[in-house]
Amino acid sequence: MSFPYNPKYPIVEDLRNKAKKRIPKFVFEYLDGGCNEDTNLYKNTADIRKVELSPHYLSTHRKSDMKTTLFGHTYDAPFGIAPVGLQGLIWPNSAEILAKAAFENNIPFILSTTSTSSIERISEITEGRAWFQLYHPTENSLRDKIIKRAEEAQCPVLVILSDVPDFGYRPRDIRNGFAVPPRMTLNNILQILEKPNWAIKTLINGQPNFKLLKPYMPKDMDMLRLSAFMNETFTGKLNEEKIAPIRDMWKGKLVLKGVSSEFDAEKAIKLGIDGIIVSNHGGRQLDAAESAIHSLNRIVENYRGKIKIMMDSGLRSGPDIARTLASGAEFTFLGRSFMYGTAALGAEGGNHTIAILKSQLQQIMEQICCEKVQDFPNHLIK
Repeated sequence: MSFPYNPKYPIVEDLRNKAKKRIPKFVFEYLDGGCNEDTNLYKNTADIRKVELSPHYLSTHRKSDMKTTLFGHTYDAPFGIAPVGLQGLIWPNSAEILAKAAFENNIPFILSTTSTSSIERISEITEGRAWFQLYHPTENSLRDKIIKRAEEAQCPVLVILSDVPDFGYRPRDIRNGFAVPPRMTLNNILQILEKPNWAIKTLINGQPNFKLLKPYMPKDMDMLRLSAFMNETFTGKLNEEKIAPIRDMWKGKLVLKGVSSEFDAEKAIKLGIDGIIVSNHGGRQLDAAESAIHSLNRIVENYRGKIKIMMDSGLRSGPDIARTLASGAEFTFLGRSFMYGTAALGAEGGNHTIAILKSQLQQIMEQICCEKVQDFPNHLIK
């Protein structure tokens, strides 16, 4: 097995450790942290890693193939890049770096409403293949404008986010004065001075901002008013009444992200949604929730075959992807792992992280004699 990228960082945890040394503490803690006591943040990964796979060594096994068809497109691997807000703050041009890597490796990239790049720029990089995730605005007119832009940018899939009826209680961000954008406290300034490479790169590329939302913001808005604008504009709780007009308006595939109960899965099916992403926002919203893999188990048991079922939250490796697919997910997404990659390695981070995950997943498939991604559930030890 060959590994074509940087051999210093063969696992995602290596990238995380490098990222921690390379970016300011308040930025790293924004990326790395969960909410409240971080209970669900750690439980997500720990519970995935309790899943065990059975190898079929004496089967008639030919070479394993991880290609996966989803919504009419055949991807080269069964994982994609999950949406992350403020990507350009974590490392300059992260959204562009990751979108380019996703396109080159033929995996999906999802752009967040609160990213630091525009729909149009990411569409240009990906030749119209990028997905878009919508934070539902309080005003329907703004919702319609943003969806229209996604349509004109030829986004094949619109992802609507259900798990942010309120912003998570994140103690690290509170201590760090991490607002939108972050306040430059003396402590944060000192942290920036300790990371000159990040500071210089950020200075060269300019202060990260919400490029997608910029057309809808009042001009010359100061930091305090920007924070208020974001809180007032994107606190629209998603419900059936808000989803129905989106389904009527959007002609492409529609996915509901943040599903963690049979209650919401059932409603998604009735509303004509094409797919769901089982997710608890990476443990950043509800610390008292169950892990994403436990939610997946129940949803798969009741709704397999009735709607496309995907999952994110807690995946950090190829074996984690394999365990999740064996548990019944048809596709997976990772967010933090890719941001660790760009924070650690800059422009090389996207391709390197994809190479890690592909190499690990290919090895798992060959080892357990699993020829196709769809065969993973046959190897699950229940």
